[in-house]
Amino acid sequence: MPEAVRWGVIGSGGIARRRTIPEGIIAAPNARLAAVFDIDPAINREVAEQFGTSAAESIQDCLAREIDAVYIASPANAHFEHAMACAAAGKHVLCEKPLGMTVAESEAMANAACKAGVLFGTALMMRFHSQHLEAKRLIEQGRLGKIVYARAQLSCWYPPIPGAWRQDTASGGGGSLMDMGGHCMDLLETFLGPAARVSCFVRNTVHDYKSEDSAVAMLEFASGALGTADTFFCITDEGSRNALELHGSMGSIVAEGTLGQADRGRMTAILKESAGGYEAGQVRDAAGGIDISPTPVNMYLAEIESFSNSILAGSEPAVGVEAGIRSQRVLAACYESARTGRAVSV
Repeated sequence: MPEAVRWGVIGSGGIARRRTIPEGIIAAPNARLAAVFDIDPAINREVAEQFGTSAAESIQDCLAREIDAVYIASPANAHFEHAMACAAAGKHVLCEKPLGMTVAESEAMANAACKAGVLFGTALMMRFHSQHLEAKRLIEQGRLGKIVYARAQLSCWYPPIPGAWRQDTASGGGGSLMDMGGHCMDLLETFLGPAARVSCFVRNTVHDYKSEDSAVAMLEFASGALGTADTFFCITDEGSRNALELHGSMGSIVAEGTLGQADRGRMTAILKESAGGYEAGQVRDAAGGIDISPTPVNMYLAEIESFSNSILAGSEPAVGVEAGIRSQRVLAACYESARTGRAVSV
């Protein structure tokens, strides 16, 4: 069995160049960067030179190289074409979300990979965050009691930029909800289980590009818990706290900065041994709680290591194509709700 997976990258600029290649593929002991391709040949040559690899001249050229797997980080509207080409070439696929522009596209991608006998993973790297994993463990142990409410918030300042594909629904599938809300709602379902129904509002509050710069989704979970995911492209980076809140009948977990691309944030658990009686004064100790600070994990490294291990061992990915399809279904329900003004079942 080979010791390392040979990786190709489609869409070598952007997040691939900033994070996934240097922190994931280059750093992972079970991975090796073998080829990169980008629609911008100048950028692609720069990336190849920066990381000491080969610059492919086309998708077909990239897939003809001696590679085992492909990381797809191209614009969302190209994911379907690129994933189908990878499956046809017999290459394993790790695709950024959203998998496609529609649920039907994502399902077709999954079917093509299955027929080709290749693994298909969804790049939802925030699942690998060590503090998120610890929060999930506490919930599964029942330390928070019955989960009542959760919130995930991820926002940034993203002013109009010529050619920015996330600012046009034709290339990105949506704006702040599609780009960041997908991560938020995937994490909420990771903690709370499946959402049964959603109600959503999207709009352009500040920026006038074609995709939304503001979105708030309200989720009703099958467990009975409620949740919200709020995502904005028009809130300052300094002002956005990237908050995560998980509240139950016996305690809460509150965090800032764990959502996003960093490997750590501030997370506190407030846990009770018993529910107790009613306290009319409702005294709150802002300084209380238990600090949750497990050893930080680079999410991009963990993601690449995990998927590479699955390829080498012939096992199912930790975050497979089903996670991407599920994310697509939830997002589609949110956009339908925003369009119709009604709550929509997932």
